[in-house]
Amino acid sequence: MHLSGVLLAGSLACCLYAYVGYPTILKVLSLFRRSSTPPDQLTTWPLISITIPVHNEAENIAGALEWVLAVDYPAERRQILVVSDASTDGTDAIVAGFAACGVQLQRLGERRGKTAAENAASPYLTGDIIINTDASVRVHPRAVKLLVAAFDDLAVGVASARDVSVASLDDRTNPGEQSYVSYEMRVRDLETTVQGIVGASGCLYAIRADLHRCYVPEALSRDFAAALTAREHGRRAVSVHEAVCFVPRSASLRQEYRRKVRTITRGLATLAYKRALLNPLRYGVFAWMLFSHKLCRWLVPWAMLLLLAVLGALAVTSGWARTALAAFGALGALGGIGWLWPEGDPMPRLLALPAFVVSGNVAVLHAWLRLLGGRLAPVWEPTRRGAVPAQERTSPGAAPEYHHGQRA
Repeated sequence: MHLSGVLLAGSLACCLYAYVGYPTILKVLSLFRRSSTPPDQLTTWPLISITIPVHNEAENIAGALEWVLAVDYPAERRQILVVSDASTDGTDAIVAGFAACGVQLQRLGERRGKTAAENAASPYLTGDIIINTDASVRVHPRAVKLLVAAFDDLAVGVASARDVSVASLDDRTNPGEQSYVSYEMRVRDLETTVQGIVGASGCLYAIRADLHRCYVPEALSRDFAAALTAREHGRRAVSVHEAVCFVPRSASLRQEYRRKVRTITRGLATLAYKRALLNPLRYGVFAWMLFSHKLCRWLVPWAMLLLLAVLGALAVTSGWARTALAAFGALGALGGIGWLWPEGDPMPRLLALPAFVVSGNVAVLHAWLRLLGGRLAPVWEPTRRGAVPAQERTSPGAAPEYHHGQRA
């Protein structure tokens, strides 16, 4: 086989393995594993601390606290702590207004980023289980109990919620994001059955207090590091399918792009910091899962660039290569149209998915360049999302109605 054929086959194999091959292998392995369901009730509910790091969230924080206060969990067994990362828009005053409800406020004097805020809060947390969430999402009333119940299994160190992507109130949404979130949750369910997830949801996850106290550098991602820290200490991280967190979709492709660049840059730095977990001789199946789910996906854009380079060389003499290049060009054009789409107008679904794919892969390349250039951007810029629509809201004790991003 010519070198061009080897490179072409290798780049295609990388792309297909990351998004099709890996989940397929997980599915096969899951057939030989017995999945366990956490109990719905415990005899004694442990003390928990719910933390919400914020920066200039005056628009969302009151609604977020109302939802957290409505969560089905004994009030005397919970602590709610909002960590303000030097907010300047009145967020602190709004949080202070909830003091009578038991909500505590800790303010950082200077802006240092999300992980730094979470690190600063650690000495003040009194719970045996730490629940980390975000001001822009909404927690289903039953979610916290379901996450905490997962720790009835002593082997579990981290329990992650299932993100349900929902439309924002003004419906200026990105449908491509919905499809990706739904796919990601399916993969996490399979990983949980096989051995455990390799990264928790930053929107809502729970972790044992002793693991939470492990140091995480400010430039890294705590939710990703949580699952890795659990594995280092001989515990598993699991995804709890029924513990739902409603996550409004980004209002535009450009906003989602900026979020991805930030999160992937921090994810790459976190993986580099915890790279010992990629050693299969020590961590076995988990090392393969970490490589497949994280590193292999982040290598896909480089494989696609190689694929385009090979097709470009072959196109000089090959008609099929010219056709393939034209197809990639059309995909790129759709991505460009999606990028330029007016932020106030809804994007057609036919355009949304290819635009999301192109934008997401470019964001990965951008993140790699930031990492290699030493620009880790530890300072956090929260994604401004629309409010959860009324039809997605569920009163305490009611069964959720999943209209978006639901797994069949």
